[in-house]
Amino acid sequence: MKYRRLGSSGLEVSALGLGTNAFGKRADQTTSIQIIHQAIDSGINFIDTANIYAGTESERIIGEALVNKRHQVVLATKAGLVRGTGPNESGSSRIHIQQELEQSLRRLNTDYIDLYQIHTFDPYTPLEETLRALDDMVRSGKVRYIGASNYAAWELMKALSISEFKGLARYTSTQVSYSLADRTPELELVPMCLDQGVGIIPYFPLAGGILSGKYSAVDAIPDGSRANTDPSFSRFLSEQTITLAREVGEVAGNLGTSTSRLSLAWLMDQPAVSTVIVGATRVEQLQDNLKSLDLTLTEATIHQLDAISSPFVHGKPFAIYRLPVR
Repeated sequence: MKYRRLGSSGLEVSALGLGTNAFGKRADQTTSIQIIHQAIDSGINFIDTANIYAGTESERIIGEALVNKRHQVVLATKAGLVRGTGPNESGSSRIHIQQELEQSLRRLNTDYIDLYQIHTFDPYTPLEETLRALDDMVRSGKVRYIGASNYAAWELMKALSISEFKGLARYTSTQVSYSLADRTPELELVPMCLDQGVGIIPYFPLAGGILSGKYSAVDAIPDGSRANTDPSFSRFLSEQTITLAREVGEVAGNLGTSTSRLSLAWLMDQPAVSTVIVGATRVEQLQDNLKSLDLTLTEATIHQLDAISSPFVHGKPFAIYRLPVR
């Protein structure tokens, strides 16, 4: 396994991380625990979840899986998206994220979170309030590092400036949709993160499975695929993304590898990327994803992939999650 520092911090994370959005939903508890244990045995030390994944089941299952193994992983979770209908059940106010941290600690069966992330920018709460609450969590020992998710570059830069000016804990990382099918972070976020020493953690690195090559057409939905088990995912399917997957597949075929492995290898090669979180619903999927670590891309291959995915630099983000407008 290859390990990298998370941004400019001293924390080292595996180049390939484990995403757990499907645990408790598209993967049952037994399978999810098998995947977690296989990931740890394979050298993956970064496990990412959130307080809303599968209702909260993802966190609970991870807590079960990490009994006697907690010390082997860098455990990351998130809070800030909608958890309920009450006035303080969403956003990154002090009251909300403190409540959610305590609940996540109980579900995860741990007394500390390695990386606590704000799931999205909250325009209704002053950034200083959020950052002071996070700083208190770090000082208490319940949180070791803090990160952002779904922040625009200007939002993240504003947060970093407040942390520096006020002497508060600063965001070490940021999660963002980033893949060959979504290169929009390269316009502003990637340069900013390189300049400020913030590690990028891409989510949807395979565009929700589109870059695995499993979709041959918009209306051809394979059994067991994400679009099959979650009909709302079909909104991500388009002729453009499916054509991209086909073209990446042709490059992969010439290299004797798979579309998904090549897509992951390209992403791990991008500047500022610290770890790429990939989900799995079967142990075999995880094992196949791990093979991306063995790929060494030539300059010619990188240029080829950059060229065929260039329309996605100036396109719309593949996915972004924000709070509802009040």
